[in-house]
Amino acid sequence: MAQPQGRLPLLPLRNTLVYPGLTQAVKVGRPGSIKALEKAQMNSYWIVAVQQKTAQEQSKTQNVGPDEIYQVGTLCRIESIKGTAENGFQVVLQGFARMKLTEADFHQGYLEADCVPFEDIDDMNSSTKAALLESLKDLSKSVLRLLPTNTEQMIELIHGVEDLSYLTSLCAANIEVELSEKQKILEMNNLKDRSLYLLNLMQEFREGLKIQNEIRGKLHQKFGENQRQGILREQLKAIREELGEGDEQTREDKLKNAIESAGMPEDVHKVAEQELKRLNEVGTQSPESHIIRNYLELLCALPWAKSSPDQEIDLDLARRILDEDHYGLDKIKKKIVQHLATLKLKKSNRGSILLFVGPPGVGKTSLGQSIARALGRKFARVSLGGVRDDAEVRGHRKTYIGAMPGRIIQGLKKVGENNPVFLLDEIDKLSRAFSGDPAAALLEVLDPEQNSSFLDHYLDVGFDLSKVFFIATANSLESIPGPLLDRMEIIDLSGYTTAEKLHIARKHLIPKVFNDLGVEAHQLEIPDETLMRLISSYTREAGVRDLQRKISALVQGSAEKILKAEDLSVRIQTLDLEELLGRERFEYDQIQSQSQPGVVTGLAWTPVGGDILYIESTQMPGKGNLMLTGQLGDVMKESAHLALSLVRSNLPALQIAEDLSKIDLHLHVPAGAIPKDGPSAGVTMVTSLASLLLRRPVRTGLAMTGEITLRGAVTPIGGLKEKIIAAHRAGIQEILIPKKNERDLKEIPDEVRNSLKFHLVENVQELLKVALDVSTENFGNLVHVPKYENPPISADALS
Repeated sequence: MAQPQGRLPLLPLRNTLVYPGLTQAVKVGRPGSIKALEKAQMNSYWIVAVQQKTAQEQSKTQNVGPDEIYQVGTLCRIESIKGTAENGFQVVLQGFARMKLTEADFHQGYLEADCVPFEDIDDMNSSTKAALLESLKDLSKSVLRLLPTNTEQMIELIHGVEDLSYLTSLCAANIEVELSEKQKILEMNNLKDRSLYLLNLMQEFREGLKIQNEIRGKLHQKFGENQRQGILREQLKAIREELGEGDEQTREDKLKNAIESAGMPEDVHKVAEQELKRLNEVGTQSPESHIIRNYLELLCALPWAKSSPDQEIDLDLARRILDEDHYGLDKIKKKIVQHLATLKLKKSNRGSILLFVGPPGVGKTSLGQSIARALGRKFARVSLGGVRDDAEVRGHRKTYIGAMPGRIIQGLKKVGENNPVFLLDEIDKLSRAFSGDPAAALLEVLDPEQNSSFLDHYLDVGFDLSKVFFIATANSLESIPGPLLDRMEIIDLSGYTTAEKLHIARKHLIPKVFNDLGVEAHQLEIPDETLMRLISSYTREAGVRDLQRKISALVQGSAEKILKAEDLSVRIQTLDLEELLGRERFEYDQIQSQSQPGVVTGLAWTPVGGDILYIESTQMPGKGNLMLTGQLGDVMKESAHLALSLVRSNLPALQIAEDLSKIDLHLHVPAGAIPKDGPSAGVTMVTSLASLLLRRPVRTGLAMTGEITLRGAVTPIGGLKEKIIAAHRAGIQEILIPKKNERDLKEIPDEVRNSLKFHLVENVQELLKVALDVSTENFGNLVHVPKYENPPISADALS
């Protein structure tokens, strides 16, 4: 490997140095050192490690000057870098050669110098070199045998070394002498002199070890185990202070104090003490020490006994906070207050978990924040979208590389209390992979009977989650497994009406956008008519997230006018919307014309709220085939075939003289790029086919939803609230729904319900009477239903 020379970045080291041929891990945190690492990364990871002359503690922002370093260092290649700039980097260096440094100075925030190789001078004959090599080997083995730890592997390594230069580096790196002595060895380029000097140092070190072993034997006989550990600890502390490693002992003392003050349960406290004892035994040079230290720091950081102050649940305060933070959602707020009242009666958090289900932007997350405010607790949020490994929930075994606790434990560590309001966001976006099922791992988290001793794999000790107030959010229930859904109480948030969006924009969104963009309330005025046009013509959503983005775009587009107007107020009129936002995207007040036979307006439910869709049909000469287009799912395809069979079996009752065996029918649902499926398009399809064959257009302003059976009965459907709100946004005047969905109309907001007329039907006979004004008294396949007129349902009748 070609080794560079010339102008190279320098990495000043404190309390350690790197010898050629050896690998050394160092911690880097000073700004100048970090910039030197960045420069090295651009230079094939080459850098020169050099010892600073004083080993005194410096602040994290204080760099080392050119006159504070030695003139001989080691050319190193960076093997790995881990960590962050805030907490420091752990860098592994591989030493290659000695380098002589000249003209060191600062350059762009880091030290660099002219570096030339400082090569070994080998003027010995082969017999002298062999004698020195064997002497170093024998002395190294005797020193290793005096150490109290297991050194057999190190002895085997030294036995196989045949390079005298490498052996001197290996011995100098591991012998416990002053750093100035180690630097002196590094600066000696004469191999013979370096070997003899090292032999002298090692002989002194061996004599010191012999004395320590004698003292250790006498102390073991004289004192008990506790006294022995205390004396050895004091000796170790004194030795580390001499070596400039006093910080390590300080950190261990801090860990011990943190364990005592963490309030851990007794069984967890025993585990922590055992791990601390093992940390002292393995020593700081062992890679295992970092694993143990990180584990102990997590145990000490968790809120085992720290909680928000227990306070009586104030239902009036909760109701007031919910009203302040959210407009509308009266039934949702009522359910939340009822849930809190139940907790107040039980005086416990144990019970069902709230699950907020609704389209994006309707306020699911902010409802969780409001509940936290009402309870006087901290709020923690974890997003589960895209999580496909159960280790994200339960954590990894701490013996694995890169192991970390699960998201539940991490959230509790971050919030610092064991009884927060904990939001599990987007629980329906969990996926499953070969590595595990995170939804199954959540069963223990959300089960009140099990989570009092939740076992995270990283912790490997139980943590009590019974005090946590869990809330989950989802856009749809379809992808949530049944066992997980069974542990939660579902609360539907369907979306907002136009009037609710106007109020939310005025009370919440505009003040927030003004505050974010630094606009004062008197500088910009957005009238209600402008907001109404913005809501109806530029947004199409169940929530208000896109509305907030559009308001932000209005304010940004008016920023120049605000600056020019100085103290005068700028008013955004409806005519300004096209200039600021472009042309109108939606036309809710002008639904598609249904004057042509075969065109019917249907209602659909989507994960982001309700929507309207159009069913079109036409005919052509053929052989009685039915073509379906529009990217329909299996359920909608079955509904289309069912509708055709129902029409064909009742041609005489419909007074259709057309021979269907000689024509082909084509049924199409526009927006073919969007997949569509669901059991609610049967009435729309049978009405479309009947309208086409009878040459009669569907009633103007009418939309419908419902499913049919082969006998002609109209069956109930789901998602009615979302569909009706979507129809109201689209300017629909009348809606046809199944008779059995009449009870669901009470869930519709009064503003929407009072502006629409509803037709309730039980069978296709009544459906065609309302939609096409066709009398079908002789419909053969229908179950007998008493004949009666179906006038539109009024708001008074519903209330």
